[in-house]
Parts: sequence; C-alpha cells; structure tokens
Amino acid sequence: MNPLLSLLKPYPFERLRQLFADLTPNPAYTPISLGLGEPRHATPALIQQAMVKAIERRPSGLASYPATAGEPALREAFASWLQRRYGLSLDPTSQMLPVLGSREALFALTQTVVNRPTHAAEPKPLVVCPNPFYQIYEGAALLAGADPYFVASDPARNFAPDWASVPDAVWARTQLLIVCSPGNPTGAVMPLSEWQMLFELSDKFGFVIGSDECYSEIYFRDEPPLGGLEAAAKLGRTDFKNLISLTSLSKRSNVPGMRSGFVAGDAALIKPFLLYRTYHGSAMSPVVQAASIAAWQDEAHVVDNRALYRTKFAQVTPLLASVLDVALPDAGFYLWADVAGDDTVFARELYANYNVTVLPGSYLARTAQGQNPGLGRIRMALVADTAECVEAAQRIVEFVKTRV
Repeated sequence: MNPLLSLLKPYPFERLRQLFADLTPNPAYTPISLGLGEPRHATPALIQQAMVKAIERRPSGLASYPATAGEPALREAFASWLQRRYGLSLDPTSQMLPVLGSREALFALTQTVVNRPTHAAEPKPLVVCPNPFYQIYEGAALLAGADPYFVASDPARNFAPDWASVPDAVWARTQLLIVCSPGNPTGAVMPLSEWQMLFELSDKFGFVIGSDECYSEIYFRDEPPLGGLEAAAKLGRTDFKNLISLTSLSKRSNVPGMRSGFVAGDAALIKPFLLYRTYHGSAMSPVVQAASIAAWQDEAHVVDNRALYRTKFAQVTPLLASVLDVALPDAGFYLWADVAGDDTVFARELYANYNVTVLPGSYLARTAQGQNPGLGRIRMALVADTAECVEAAQRIVEFVKTRV
C-alpha cells in the first residue's frame, strides 16, 4: 500500500459520526442537519431538461469516450461566463479545462504541481493553505509527498488567513498556495490588497496559486466577491502567471451530484494539468457536459438561488445572534459561531437534546502556529429550506438558554 495513505486523517463527517455514536437523539424532535455543506435547493429544471435532451438527441452519446479537454462548446460556455461575471477574456482552447467538481480538481492540481524531492535529505515541499480549511487541501498535499503548512488566522478579520505572518523560509519551500475566497467556513472574501501581496510573493518565490472559488455566487453584499483571475487582471497580470482558478456548479446551480466545474488560468499550467488528467481518467460525460453548458449560460436561476439564501440568512442570523456570537458572512452558506465553550460538547448536547446536527469548528482546523482557530466554534450549513433552518435556529436558541 502507498505509505502516504497512513498520513490521512479522518474526514470531519466521520469524526462527527464517531462523536455521536453513543447518543440517542431526543425523539420529540425530527432530525435537522446543519452539518453537511451539501446544497439542498431544487436543481433548476433547465439543467435537468438539458441532460434529458442530450440523451434523446444523441442516444449513442454514452457509447464513446469523451475527450478530457471537453467539447469546444463547453469551453466556450466557460469563457463566456468568465467574460460576463468578471469581464475577462481567456482562450477557451488553452486556458481552461472541465473538471469533475472542485474537490477532484484541487486534488489533481496538487499532484500536478508538487515536485517531490529526489533525495531523502532534501526538505519536503510545502503546500500552504488557510486554517480553518477544506480537508482536501491537507489530503492532497500529503498524497503528493508535500507537507501542509497552515497559516495563522486573524479572528479580528473573520478568521481570514494572516499571510503576512508566514516567514520567508516557508515561502521558499512552498510549491503551491491554496486560497479559498469566499472562505469555508467563515465566508470571508479576500480584498485586492491581499491578492497583490500573494502575487508578489509568488513572483519572488515561484509557487503556484490555486484559487478555490466554489462559493463565489452566493453572497450577501451588493458587490459580488472578487475572484483571483479578476484580481490578477486588475493588477495588470493578464497572463495569469502561476495562477489557476477553480470553480464549480455544485453550489451555484444546486447540482452537487453532477460533479461539474472548470479550472482556468495560466496556459503554461493548464497544459501539464491536461496531461495529468488524461492519465488520471477525469473526462466529463457528454450528457453532463450538455447540462453544464445550459447551467453556465443561464444566470436567472443563480439570481433566484442567491435570493433564497439571502432570505434564509436574514431570518436565521438574528435568531442565532441573540444567543451566540455570530454574524452575517460576506458570502457562502455557512454561519461560523462562537459557542463560548467546548465545541464538541456543544455539538453532542445539541444533538442529544434537540436533534440538530452542527459541525464542531475544531474538526475543520488543525493546531498550528500555536492555535486551533476552530476551537470553541461551530459551523452551520444553511442549505435546507428556510422553514427547516429557522426551526433549527429556534431549537439552538432554546438549547443555549438552557445552558446559561
């Protein structure tokens, strides 16, 4: 067996299952889960119809292998969306590729970028990432033969990474920096000044930046979140040197089961990434490609989806803020709350007494740079319908009041 597999840690949801293993939730309450960040709004009809029509139009379409690079019409749909959303003009033939969701792409990109040392005496390369973080960052780094380096977070800035705290000695060993904006779990959005800092560091030390932007279309401010490619263009970096942006339809269009997204950026990185993916076997089904084209070409369903989240958060956030330290995020569909105590105990007692599942914040972070920024916090995914989320919030309010 690959010895690197032994370095992997249990996923947060497996740890949550173990945390609840000896508990029987109160049967007086129906179960409500705010634990898993899986979109549960209805999949738009236009996407389902496009998938059905693709099969009807091309009944033999599933009888042939799809190209890893995707059909030209799909890459054109990516390019058109980037133009509408960010005002960018990228070459669909050399600067973008379809991927099977952002998690798969993050893993594959890390394997493509990381250059393992040839001698045991050489220090391992580093993959730098935020803390708290999405667990695939760590796993991808470890299986690529790198060490993850978790950047200290700043509680005063909604736990955004404190990039300035990273020593030059770390940047010198860094081969890949993964940023997540809007962030998971905090919803923080990186401003242009931070992007400028990271681009300057990338130029100085030569590392690649992978920008995870899967939450970019769910936001609560008037101005949409700044994207990595957009930031590069604003700063005159139109070649997108050492930058790859990753995005997905899962959250934007409520189709996590389709496993569809794309990457875009530096053509010099896209070329070897395509080579890796050709051997990796990550080609998108023609039927999924057809449905993806329909999704990327339509914005009306995205506006409607965002409105649902805005309505939901407007009702739930004030309820929870009456008993917890929590505030409306910049973007995303999570609330990141301070429970003023042990986050795992809070989650266990809430589940046992009120049958509501939340994710302990410490499961989404590592102890590094002298802190575990998730300690004493919980993540709540407001992905169910508004009524169910409000009901969960009301139970949490009752629960917190009983603990005072």
